Amino acid sequence: MDIPLQVSLHGIAHSDTLDNAIRQRAAKLERYYDRIVSCRVVLELAARHQRNGKQYAVRIDLKVPGGELAITREHDEDPQVALRDAFDAARRRLEDYARRQRGDVKRHPQA
Repeated sequence: MDIPLQVSLHGIAHSDTLDNAIRQRAAKLERYYDRIVSCRVVLELAARHQRNGKQYAVRIDLKVPGGELAITREHDEDPQVALRDAFDAARRRLEDYARRQRGDVKRHPQA
């Protein structure tokens, strides 16, 4: 992966499995937009809810030329599911951003 990646785990013990999963998913983002400047991923154990148990939150900050894309997802008790959902959302945001940059999306004039 050519883009700088910063991974932070908050309230979670360091795990090579989680770290590798994050790195693999971040590397795949370059397929959808190859001009990513940097990527920061934060996986944290959110406050415990009485009924729901552990909740994991994922925040992905992508710096791209001309802007920054921020994706936040809170999910259930499985951190892998939270990562999957967050990176899927990041992929969709990158695809939309790339289409706008190429001019594939018609922009309506501002009134």
